[in-house]
Order: sequence, then C-alpha cells, then structure tokens
Amino acid sequence: MAFRLEVVTLPVADVDRSKAFYQSLGWRLDNDRAVDGDFRTVQFTPPRSRASIQFGIGLTSAEPGSAARLMLVVDDIDAARTDLVNRGVEVSDVYHYERSPGRSGEIASRVPGRDPAERSYFTYASFADPDGNGWLLQEVKTRLPGREWKSSHDSDPMVPTTEVRREIARQHDAFEQVAAPQAWLDWYGRYLQERERGSTPDQASLAAYRYMTDEVNGTSSPTGQRGRKLGHGGQPGNCG
Repeated sequence: MAFRLEVVTLPVADVDRSKAFYQSLGWRLDNDRAVDGDFRTVQFTPPRSRASIQFGIGLTSAEPGSAARLMLVVDDIDAARTDLVNRGVEVSDVYHYERSPGRSGEIASRVPGRDPAERSYFTYASFADPDGNGWLLQEVKTRLPGREWKSSHDSDPMVPTTEVRREIARQHDAFEQVAAPQAWLDWYGRYLQERERGSTPDQASLAAYRYMTDEVNGTSSPTGQRGRKLGHGGQPGNCG
C-alpha cells in the first residue's frame, strides 16, 4: 500500500502575489481554480518534485507566513542558490551547523560556508516567500541507506506507464516524419528527462528534437524525406 505525500498547504495573505512569486521560481502551475469568491486553490510543483504546494482562499486558518522549514532537496546547492538569485529571490548564503557543548548538552550553531566534510544533508541555504513562509535548500548528493523506497515497475519514474508509452509514440511519430533514420533511444531518453522536469508533451518533444539535431547530429535544421521541420509545438510546422 502506497501513501504518497502529494500536497502541502501554505497560508498566504495575497493569492495573486504568491502566485506571481512561485511562477517566478519556474515552478509548474498545476491549477488555479476559484468557486464564487469564497474558495480558490492554486497549486504549484517544484521541478522534478513528486510533492506540490497549494495556497488560496478558504483552504486554511493558519496565520499567513507561519509555515517553516519547507525543505527543497537539491543535488548542487550552489547552482540552486544561483538560479534563485538570478530570478530575483533573496537567498541566504550557504551555511552548515557545528555542534558545541551547552548547558543542556550539545547545541548546534549556524556557521557560514559548506559542510567541511562535504557530507550530504549537512549544507543549507534559506529563503522565504512574500508572506514569510520559510524554505530550506538542503544538498543531498548521496542518500543514506534505507532512505529510498523500492519502487514497483509501474511506479518507477524511469519506467513509463502504458499511457506514457502511447504519448511517446505519438510525439516520436512527428519526429520520425521529418528526421533521417537514427538512434531513437537518444530521443526517447531526452523526452523522458524533459517530462520528469515538468515539461508538457509538446515542450518535451521539441526539446528532444533540438537535442537530436543540435547535439547528436550536429545540425540545427535537418529535414527528412518530406522536407519539413518541427514547429514550436513539437509537430511538423515552422520552427521560426
């Protein structure tokens, strides 16, 4: 039996302001639905995250900005911090904790810089949304034993379901119509990678097309037997 944490609700004062903030982070907007003027739910999902956040009207009675230590795990905290700063977010410097003796035992003190031993789970940075809901970046390069569930074949994100396989077949068919014969597994791998990042099927198809033409084949505008190019939607058309 699987119990998956899907959504965390954030208390916010201004829904539109919060929506603009999380959009500026590059997070995927999943939903913005209102019922009359008494209920509204907005949902975002961070890149490659299996859990989402929601905020809106009529969702929670918690004080706006009272959520704390919402943790975002990243592979490279310096790159993640730079990405947020470039998006206009005020992010703390990278830091770690050191333990020292205290009256009631050891206490943890926040110290600037990365964990000296470069351990996973020990290096952080922090930021907050406009209401003050607090987020932590935590760098994890290698997970501790037992920290990952063994996925069944159907739930493994790298093993596409039947529905995803059909989607891939439809998208790849458009690529085959305009490209010369080549290793389709390269296209397949890039397409899945883009979908896991939150891209739509058309966006993933276009990214896979560009990968095949620019990086694998070394040409930016190949034409196939029919002499057509893929358009911005991943379908045959004008690439601009």
